[in-house]
Amino acid sequence: MEGHAGRRRARRLLVGTVVVLALAGLNGPWLYRVGSEKYHHYEINRPEYKAENGHWDVVDVPEEFRQNTIHAALLYTGKILLVAGSGNNLDNFDAKNFRSVVWDPVENTFHEVKTPADLFCAGHIHLAGGKLLFAGGTKRYEKLKGDVTKAGGLMIVHNEDPDKTVTLPAGAQFTGKQNHKTFVAKDPVTVKPAKKIFDKKTGKFLRTEASVNRVYVEAQKRGKQYETGAQENYRVQGLTGSDARNVYGIANKLGLDKKDFQGIHDAYEFDPATEKFTKVAPMDEARWYPTLTRLSDGRVLALSGLDDIGQVVPGKSEIYDPKTRTWKYSGKVRQFPNYPAVFQLPDGTFFYSGSNAGYGPNDVGRAPGIWQFATNKFTKLPGLDDANLMETSGTVMLPPAQEEKFMVVGGGGIGESTKSSKKTRIIDLTADSPHFRDGPRLAEGTRYPELSILPDDTVLITGGSQDYRGPSAENILQARIYDAKTGEMRRVADPEVGRNYHSGSILLPDGRVITFGGDSLFADKAKTKPGVFESRLEIYTPPYLYRTSRPSPRYVRRHVELPRH
Repeated sequence: MEGHAGRRRARRLLVGTVVVLALAGLNGPWLYRVGSEKYHHYEINRPEYKAENGHWDVVDVPEEFRQNTIHAALLYTGKILLVAGSGNNLDNFDAKNFRSVVWDPVENTFHEVKTPADLFCAGHIHLAGGKLLFAGGTKRYEKLKGDVTKAGGLMIVHNEDPDKTVTLPAGAQFTGKQNHKTFVAKDPVTVKPAKKIFDKKTGKFLRTEASVNRVYVEAQKRGKQYETGAQENYRVQGLTGSDARNVYGIANKLGLDKKDFQGIHDAYEFDPATEKFTKVAPMDEARWYPTLTRLSDGRVLALSGLDDIGQVVPGKSEIYDPKTRTWKYSGKVRQFPNYPAVFQLPDGTFFYSGSNAGYGPNDVGRAPGIWQFATNKFTKLPGLDDANLMETSGTVMLPPAQEEKFMVVGGGGIGESTKSSKKTRIIDLTADSPHFRDGPRLAEGTRYPELSILPDDTVLITGGSQDYRGPSAENILQARIYDAKTGEMRRVADPEVGRNYHSGSILLPDGRVITFGGDSLFADKAKTKPGVFESRLEIYTPPYLYRTSRPSPRYVRRHVELPRH
């Protein structure tokens, strides 16, 4: 009997052991993951780790103030203006729900400010007196191929009457003389009187030359059958007499292809003291995704952008005068893709690094160089062996500014390319023969990096994605610090929040860095799940703030710990 009982106990022990091992096998990955996360949390919060690598904290933003922040700026009050506009959200745009929030990073308080227009994808810059200038924004959202249901495109409206300006209202109808298809103007359009041409020697009248303007039109009805494939003359319905003869439209293809964003003429100043936007004179050109560059005399140069029919502004630049709050064409023509990275140099010339946000011809205005603004001469700069991977790269002027050295970080192929670059490139514009040379490499091909100059004259490089507009599954959760003095780059603490398209970073007055935004098209690598705009803010506290010896920013407000999620 004793032997049988012993064998039964042995079997029970064996079965129990097998069950324990089986459960351990099932739960092993989970236990390992939990253990790893706990160790990681312990490791990144050690004082020694923070003093070497810094630390990231997610800001606790009250739900009513969470938004799709696309622009942000540090105000002289020490607060941060966070601008979303419609936040790249068509429902918000249609409802005219345009948002901006002012955040006090010291008190961690938020309040919304009235936003007068869709400043999503405007240009913005600080003026000499501390106000902010915003120029451009969104007039109409893009429609991707497949989403376009009505054929449409550009209609050139002609006026051959030399004695009268003609204005056609939104809704004006253009009917083809041959194809008999009707298209509707989406906006009002005004065409000046025709130009009278005279003989220069005799003064004798020779002829009139039609004046033209353009307007975006759409077919009256949905369907592929309303597309056109060739140039056609269109009569304007409702006109009679001489107007019917003198005013007409001409259009090429009007189709169901992708329709780009369209820009606005509007410009505003934001006053940090009153925390209000004030409308100023509009730009001559409508611009979506323009670059604003401050001139040495305090005026501001506006470059590029998509115009009010969704085409890249053809090289026309204009200058804003803060004294008169008006714009005037510069007289200089130089075409760039949207959001070109352009910096004014001490001698009044401009350096264009080649960084841009896309939206433009593949072979126009993409080469980096020096723009002699006074003479409109452009000199290309050599040294890039990946010149076709500069779109969505980042550019920063390396400290000290007097040395005129620049760094270009990452980038990708033109348009919706999956290619991305691991490179950084350095250029010294004071050299006898300035040219790009490769700097330290990144671990991953990186589009949309955030770059911030720190008070100790190093550069924080963080965020980005390996692919065009994401997906968020390919966000790069890494940060690095580049030291221009030594030419070395080292990895520091990893951020928790991924950033890609429509993201940025700002150095705070106390030496920390805030990151915001992130707008993936997709959430997964297979590109089957739609992306979600990243509304969280995250703060990086650099290593020097955990040491006894710290750099001294130009002005500092008291530092407090921010609540975390």
